[in-house]
Amino acid sequence: MALLGSQILQYVLSGIVVGGIYALIAIGFVVIFNVTGIINFAQGEFVMFGSLLAVSLHTATLSLSAALLVAVLLTALLGAILERVAIHPAKGASIATQIIITIGASIALRGIALMIWGTTPYPLPPFTEGPPLILSGAVIVQQGLWVIGVTAFLLVGLHGFFHWTILGKALRACAYNSVGALLNGISVNRMSLFSFSLSAGLSAVAGIVISPITYATYDMGSMLGLKGFVAAMVGGLTSIRGAVVGGLLVGILESLGAGVVSSGYKDAVAFLVLLALFFLKPEGIFAGREKVKV
Repeated sequence: MALLGSQILQYVLSGIVVGGIYALIAIGFVVIFNVTGIINFAQGEFVMFGSLLAVSLHTATLSLSAALLVAVLLTALLGAILERVAIHPAKGASIATQIIITIGASIALRGIALMIWGTTPYPLPPFTEGPPLILSGAVIVQQGLWVIGVTAFLLVGLHGFFHWTILGKALRACAYNSVGALLNGISVNRMSLFSFSLSAGLSAVAGIVISPITYATYDMGSMLGLKGFVAAMVGGLTSIRGAVVGGLLVGILESLGAGVVSSGYKDAVAFLVLLALFFLKPEGIFAGREKVKV
């Protein structure tokens, strides 16, 4: 029984680590959806670009910390460019058309990454060296602690940003009522631009913190983006808390499914969760309760 308990704890801890990544990506989906009504299927490519840029910058000349910061900023800039070049000119088009544009952008960004970095997996050094933490027979590596810590830190930071800053309150106003926000002098176009930039930066952080564990590749964003979307759907695409809960739920169930049933079902778990959600509560667990709120 003790052995079984330690195995279950191991699966749960591994699920929390991976779920933290899904949560960060899901928050990006939520922020963009609340402000623009668009589901940005290029979200996973921001994960990939953040990771590969960090590897390239660190390999070139920058220290690890400087490389991580510059990679996040460059990816945030990429998000802003995508909004200005692809989304903003089509703002008069239907939501479905704009979503298709993000799918096309995802394919294009993946192709650009393939031309630049090729198919080689690139390692990123762990943020800290040291032995893994052992908890009741379960093991969690140092980088896993960084994933959990960074996710928690960003959640606290986002809470403060959305509630205590003018820019954050303006973003929330656009999420609640874009017409009312516009009548009060808030530029909805600028908030749309900022939402893409913010979500791209968050996804870049997700890619960077997971890269020392999984390596960085040109196609890493595809599956991570889809699982982040599932996590966001659990929260109804309107709740940051729901996105976090969804990310952790998908991560834990995925880890348990791989460990208890078979590793072959690992990637199927997220989509089984999505199908179950569509049947049982299609509006999401947290839908309608809050918007852009932690």
